[in-house]
Amino acid sequence: MLAGTISYIPFNILGGVFIFSRNRRKKNEELEAEEAYKSNLLCRFVMDGAGRNVGESVAIEEDILIIKSGVKYLGIPLKHIEEEEKTLLVKGLVERDKAEILGENWRRKSFCEIKYDDGEKNGF
Repeated sequence: MLAGTISYIPFNILGGVFIFSRNRRKKNEELEAEEAYKSNLLCRFVMDGAGRNVGESVAIEEDILIIKSGVKYLGIPLKHIEEEEKTLLVKGLVERDKAEILGENWRRKSFCEIKYDDGEKNGF
């Protein structure tokens, strides 16, 4: 009787390993699909509800789409962005001041100024 119960132990252990690996694979597929969706939003023109050009999408940080609008950067939550053929549409009203603050925070974290010690710019 003891020998019969021992033969089931490896099956139960292996069954758990397959369940965990299937869950991990499913999570990886979900992450890849989310990354593909986010990368599809980049380098596209962004329009507001009135059809005016807001700028061009340049980056995504967490759930914020970064848009270059002239010399400024705007941060718009992804939940306010809708895809329309070749462009992106901002749904609802956008608080321009808050969007500029989010965009400026992203710019400060992402851009690094290059400083040269010898004063030359090496051809630039």
